[in-house]
Amino acid sequence: MENKIEVKNLTKIFGSNPKEGLKRLKEGQSKEKILDETGLTVGVNQASFKIEEGEFFVIMGLSGSGKSTLIRLINRLIEPTAGEILIDGQNITTMNKTELMNTRRKKLGMVFQKFALFPHRTVTTNVEYGLEIQDVPKEDRNKRALKSIVDVGLKGYEDSYPDELSGGMQQRVGLARALANDTDILLMDEAFSALDPLIRKEMQDELLTLQSKLGKTIIFITHDLDEALKLGDRIAIMKNGHIVQIGTPEEILENPANQYVSSFVEDVDRSKVLVASNIMKKPDVITTWKEGARAAIKKMEDAGLSSIFVVDKQKNLKGLLTIDDAIKAYKNNSWVEDVLIHDYHTTSPDTPLNDLIQIATETKYPIAVVEDEKLKGIIVRVSILSGLTFGKVKEEVTD
Repeated sequence: MENKIEVKNLTKIFGSNPKEGLKRLKEGQSKEKILDETGLTVGVNQASFKIEEGEFFVIMGLSGSGKSTLIRLINRLIEPTAGEILIDGQNITTMNKTELMNTRRKKLGMVFQKFALFPHRTVTTNVEYGLEIQDVPKEDRNKRALKSIVDVGLKGYEDSYPDELSGGMQQRVGLARALANDTDILLMDEAFSALDPLIRKEMQDELLTLQSKLGKTIIFITHDLDEALKLGDRIAIMKNGHIVQIGTPEEILENPANQYVSSFVEDVDRSKVLVASNIMKKPDVITTWKEGARAAIKKMEDAGLSSIFVVDKQKNLKGLLTIDDAIKAYKNNSWVEDVLIHDYHTTSPDTPLNDLIQIATETKYPIAVVEDEKLKGIIVRVSILSGLTFGKVKEEVTD
């Protein structure tokens, strides 16, 4: 994948002499010391990261960590003190006002925490607003607005006014307005934090659905770790203007970079973060299609198992063989495939652990992890319990 956005040593220092603050940062002075001695505030401290096209990138941190400043630097609502911001390889920090305006219109849509809707405009005309100031012809902007309204689930509310809508619906209007501009990138600053928990969850689900459908590159700001873990392909955690760790949800959860990150993740519900591939184990024994009942019996005896999964030469899953059925096939001199059972659960590698807990309590056989009909691993009840308690317990499954 190509990098859609690349940020290099991006820094913002607020105050009358930012060059002095920049010099002190390069000398290794802390944000607190710089503030005490100069009165300068370090908003963002030499942030560097890359975001791939179509990636959902979440930036999170506590209040004052610099996350909202960072997202506003990316579209130059706030001017950086130092560093570079490359979008599709173009450095927007060196653009003039006209170039920057064109880049914002074509590439950067923004959704704020405050809905910022015009009370005297309908849903449709609110969504059209960004296109209207770009002098997009009325018929075209109306068509694009109506499509965005449908995309965010507001069909039927086109002629409603903001005060007739719930908070969640108003935020959908804000999202539709950003989508109508058809920009490559969505910048979302605490977009759901003002919503009630249930509506917030619905909006998170809606956004993930839209992302899978539209493939936008999204930078999403939040202070909520559960939200970050649910939405993000990768997460950047900030403290005092500095990015302390960037990683996938699993990497952040299982390998926190320091005590600060550890304090964030210690109370996380792992069942909502870990997936089947994180806890699956290499099958202790499998028998290929050509092996008979006697070989299967021996493998089960050696491993102390009462059943094994059967695959062919290409590792396509064919069924499950129990020890009782293997002995019966051996005594009757019959084929293994004649006694295979198919009454077992399968799952994909990306199934959330939370969805497997109930299955594990009901099934008497291991859960087969299957992708493209191939057996990738197995999950037994102890793997789920270990995953909930300790995290990742996966053994690599070799091809």
